[in-house]
Amino acid sequence: MTFTRRQMLATMGAGAICGLPRAGYAATETTLGQATITTLSDGHLVLPRDFLLGDLDPAKAAPVLAEFGITGDTIEPPCNLTLYRDGTHTVLFDAGSGHAFMPSAGELLDAFDAVDLTPDDVTHVIFTHAHPDHLWGVLDDFDDPVFANAAHMIGQAEWDYWTDPSTVDSIGTARASFAVGAARRLAAIEDRIEFITGGQEVLPGIMAHYTPGHTPGHMAFELRQGSEAVMVVGDAIGNGHLALARPDWASGSDQDADQGIATRTRLLDQLATDKMAMVGFHLPEGGLGRVERSGDAYRFVTEV
Repeated sequence: MTFTRRQMLATMGAGAICGLPRAGYAATETTLGQATITTLSDGHLVLPRDFLLGDLDPAKAAPVLAEFGITGDTIEPPCNLTLYRDGTHTVLFDAGSGHAFMPSAGELLDAFDAVDLTPDDVTHVIFTHAHPDHLWGVLDDFDDPVFANAAHMIGQAEWDYWTDPSTVDSIGTARASFAVGAARRLAAIEDRIEFITGGQEVLPGIMAHYTPGHTPGHMAFELRQGSEAVMVVGDAIGNGHLALARPDWASGSDQDADQGIATRTRLLDQLATDKMAMVGFHLPEGGLGRVERSGDAYRFVTEV
């Protein structure tokens, strides 16, 4: 399995009209048997550091974060979507945030231009979970489906949670908009949805793994061709610093902190033991690399 990183140019709509410089998009790519895996940038988020820390003592976390150059009150996690092409299927894992969530995100369609694809080329959209940066890009500005020719797959437990009318009242004030936004978008694509469960081979060479904690029905996906595999982990491993350096610490981004710890530690152990490549949605340098043990913890190593 060979990783490559290439810089590609995508024209920004307004920039092309005004003659402004074009935007560059870095894509990380690897082959998996006869398939190709490409990570595409949807931009990045800008979040208060407290969103990550939750109830964790900031003074306790500060030395670990400082090792990764994070010293301010905000964090800016990248958003890496995974594109899988096997010659028959063109599969996009998650749909990005669209333009309704944050101005720093929603760049997926520009990234598609950079690899000479259009949303119409996508045959399947498979969701790890239904948080805004993973789901909201499924509709355009007119509330029409972006991936018009694609089947859309989501875990039954994830669907049930976000379409339950009581979720908006139980999820907490800070995430109530997540629930409202998810319910509206899932309703709009309901006739395109196929439900999946953990342990199911959802498409040839793509196995779903139930990885709850970040959300109640979160899924990871193992892409396998023969003896080689890549795990698309979504937000089950939610960053490249605390999640690996201290996987036993609760993450404020997980809806069930204890379940998130259990899932994260299990996944990290599996990835390190099996030396399996992975894609992390919010990991650095395109999110494609490997997990290595580092003493009692782990580290993420990109491969270029």
